[in-house]
Amino acid sequence: MKILLLASTAALLLLAGMAGAEDVITVAWRIKPPHQYRENGVEKGILLDRAKQVFATAQLPHRFVEEPAKRIWSNFSAGTKNYCSFGWYKIPEREALVQFSGVFHADPPHTLLVSPAALTTVTAHHNLNSLLADPSLTLGVVDAVSYGPELDALIKSSKNKIERSTTLPMIMARMVGANRASYMFIDREDWEYLKDKEDSLRLTTQMDLGGMPQGLNRYIVCSKDVTAEQMQKINAALVKVFVARK
Repeated sequence: MKILLLASTAALLLLAGMAGAEDVITVAWRIKPPHQYRENGVEKGILLDRAKQVFATAQLPHRFVEEPAKRIWSNFSAGTKNYCSFGWYKIPEREALVQFSGVFHADPPHTLLVSPAALTTVTAHHNLNSLLADPSLTLGVVDAVSYGPELDALIKSSKNKIERSTTLPMIMARMVGANRASYMFIDREDWEYLKDKEDSLRLTTQMDLGGMPQGLNRYIVCSKDVTAEQMQKINAALVKVFVARK
């Protein structure tokens, strides 16, 4: 009888532990310096730090994991439970998959990073529409992410050759530096971080053209099963974190 009682108790404890584990929110993040990255094994980044503050302030059980962008959105598409990520634009196809928090970060407009070999050709264009209509240029595009609805649409209709790669923005920047692509769109904050750290970018040129869309807001996104109460806690924590930063 005692053995049965002990076995039953152990089973109940195991089930309780499993239930508790299911309630833990997984917060996935992609490497994208200076927003989120690792340096000498240490997790760093302005948005990674902010996200950790938000989930700690919300007092929701959670764990942070680093995953590639393509896997993150594959997990959302597959219906992964108790799953969140951060630093993403709001675009229509994502709204069918996830819930969006309040504004998590406001981006400045994108800028251009131009290769040494293509500089003369690119600077001959005076606006973005003209640049995207030039079939002699190759545009480097980081796949599995969005540049925002306007830029995504412009890229889709571009007459440039498109060099797509499921890589990190910093790797695409190196490809531009090596003349494997004529230019790329790059977050201004990414460029400010990379320009003094990457020798391979020494001969590249950052430039702005007329017609660049305005910067967009980034959000925390969560799977549809995350409850309204949990989302309210995340949004309330966002407000507290922003107030604390002022």
